[in-house]
Amino acid sequence: MTTTRYAALLRGVNVGGPRKVPMAELRAVLTGLGHTAVRTHLQSGNAFFTTASDADEDALAAAIERALEERFGFRVDCLVRGGPYLRAVVDACPFPAAELEPRQLHVTYFSAPVSVDRFAAVDRAARLPEEFRLGDRALYLYVPDGLGRSKLAEALARPTVLRGLVATTRNWNTVLKLAEMAQEPVP
Repeated sequence: MTTTRYAALLRGVNVGGPRKVPMAELRAVLTGLGHTAVRTHLQSGNAFFTTASDADEDALAAAIERALEERFGFRVDCLVRGGPYLRAVVDACPFPAAELEPRQLHVTYFSAPVSVDRFAAVDRAARLPEEFRLGDRALYLYVPDGLGRSKLAEALARPTVLRGLVATTRNWNTVLKLAEMAQEPVP
């Protein structure tokens, strides 16, 4: 059985409010599931692990979600992505990332592929110079004034737009770090 390295991306934890998931406890949960070489990055729910399991990304994410709910008493949505995918997201960026400040560029990872039709109700022209482009289970978001002030990000995050999806957003620095850490050699 081969060992594969993955990133677990938790949605909506440690960003204020009661949804606290200490990184030491997240590492313990992942280790308890039988994963190895567990590491975390930042406090916002980014973890890396290796596994010999032949489960796919969705099954791994579902197991992590169940274990986190059991441990903390609340549901935490999770996406699991392999290193090659995370590297491909960086490589496919349609914006000139090297010319932008990291706070101006974000990636939203989705649980399933999305089409531009899902975003038809978003008036893109009214929100210029902010813009977005779609990738493989990802949305690249350019926000010149940052995410906190973005009207486009607000429109894209509406429940009617995201219905049926798990979505979690990371700034460009974190996107780069995720790709780097997920590509580290498997011990």
